[in-house]
Amino acid sequence: MTVAADLDIARTIFASAPFMVELGVVPTVVGAGAVTTELRVERRHTQHTGVVHAGVMASMADHTMGAAAQTLAPAGRWILTAELKTSLLRPARAERLVCEARVLKPGRALSFTEAEVWAVSAHERTLVMKASATMAVTAPKA
Repeated sequence: MTVAADLDIARTIFASAPFMVELGVVPTVVGAGAVTTELRVERRHTQHTGVVHAGVMASMADHTMGAAAQTLAPAGRWILTAELKTSLLRPARAERLVCEARVLKPGRALSFTEAEVWAVSAHERTLVMKASATMAVTAPKA
């Protein structure tokens, strides 16, 4: 499968996840064990102080890490988050967010992932969140 085909598949999977559609998170780059997503920041993504809500960034990181793990999952298996940790480094005020996720260690039952969320405006790119997750490799229910 080519990377272009993988990106098409990832876009289809993200489009079938109602919450990701609602947030506006879309994959932009897909490779073996790595996925990059983007979100155009709108007022609805912010909290009362005008910065992007931490829950938006955490959800973006979670789903992007899961997608990265899914690229290495055996056929017929699905990835579900077993544990998620986020560290907010600074407030995010930006035109868009970019999340870069990668698999640190794939496994038969658990995969370990990490992500960085960047706030991007004009020519400035600022790291605003680090995240890590343990992803469970599961068999879909019949």
